[in-house]
Amino acid sequence: MSTESKAAHPLERWLVLIFVSVMMFGNYYIYDSIGPIADMLKAGLNFTDENIGQLYSVYSIAAIVVLLIGGVIIDKYGTKKTTLFFGIVCTISAFMMAFSSDLTVMLTSRVVLGLGAEPMIVAVTTALAKWFKGKELGFAFGLNLTIARLGSVAADNSPSWAAGWYGSWQEPLMLAGIISLTCVVGGIVYFLLESRAEKRKVLGEAGETDKFVFSDVFKFGWSFWFVVALCVTFYSAVFPFRSFAIKFFMEAHSLERESAGFLNSVLPLSAMFATPLFGLLVDKVGKRSIFMMIGSLFLMPVFFIMSYTSLPLYIPVAMMGVAFSLIPAVMWPSVAYLVDSNKLGTAYSVMTLIQQIGLALFNWMIGIANDSQQAGPQNPEGYNLGMWLFSILGVLGLIFSFALRISEAKKGSSGLDSSSAVQKN
Repeated sequence: MSTESKAAHPLERWLVLIFVSVMMFGNYYIYDSIGPIADMLKAGLNFTDENIGQLYSVYSIAAIVVLLIGGVIIDKYGTKKTTLFFGIVCTISAFMMAFSSDLTVMLTSRVVLGLGAEPMIVAVTTALAKWFKGKELGFAFGLNLTIARLGSVAADNSPSWAAGWYGSWQEPLMLAGIISLTCVVGGIVYFLLESRAEKRKVLGEAGETDKFVFSDVFKFGWSFWFVVALCVTFYSAVFPFRSFAIKFFMEAHSLERESAGFLNSVLPLSAMFATPLFGLLVDKVGKRSIFMMIGSLFLMPVFFIMSYTSLPLYIPVAMMGVAFSLIPAVMWPSVAYLVDSNKLGTAYSVMTLIQQIGLALFNWMIGIANDSQQAGPQNPEGYNLGMWLFSILGVLGLIFSFALRISEAKKGSSGLDSSSAVQKN
């Protein structure tokens, strides 16, 4: 009997894609389950905005730690064990959050989520590479991310479709706990599918998980660091804004919880559809640094528009949606044109690490800013300081994207702006 590896059956591959994507859905839902109840946590548990920011910041701090070792753990124990294990960790964190009103326990639950969610994402990515390598891998990654972002959309809109669960702060978190069980169910099904495939020898190797190599950091050029700087300023503006957006829309613009949740969901919803289209456009025409400048231009004024004008909120939210779809579609693939392929693992690790540092810092900082100005329904102007901080990040993002454009305009550049640019070997 031949011992050569055979191809996995297409049905098996799509079952893998469905169930690991369901895990990602639950993961994203847990992370975003706080936003719709931020005001209820303040009213019911006497939390401050700083406490709300801390719930997001400690997640990022935990992610920074685990990102350095996650790839090693996955390589050592394999995708089927680590996917299930980290899925269980995510579910434990969700129920910890739901069953306690103590701030310390809640913060601990978010640390646990950070320790589980980020390596679970790496494990799922590695699993997809094993099952789809050479067969619709790009499509599988795209669909996986789309379903994951649906988790954010579902969490933001939960005041509408799960209105009966919003009698108190605890009920929506219980719902998040129930939904988090998808992380366990998906992990179990994937464990069984991979075990079955291993016995039949239908899986190849995914290759080693990209790892951080410290010495490589000093070999990157200026263009790469400008992209990293844009990354941290962009995400530090968008995600901490999303952390407080529903509360801000309700208290500063008098929206109902359902309408505020829907507005906040526009960002991930738009990215689900527009990001792949922007990616195709940029692949066709190049001009990557220019597209990053355009995205930065869309983002820069939106926070001032929300705070200081009477324009309908859908205008700045739509502008932010364009930026949220365009910049990531160009920024992340650009790294492959700026860095040698054997250093990509280090490049993406550095980029993600610095991004998480920015998220940890600004989620906390915005909460402190809101508290210092006594932001709330009686004082909507109290949100203005935080919006100024977001606007400064928008200006810095434009500066860094302009610096990237200048860097790429020089002779001997990476060719990032060429439609015929090739990835580095």
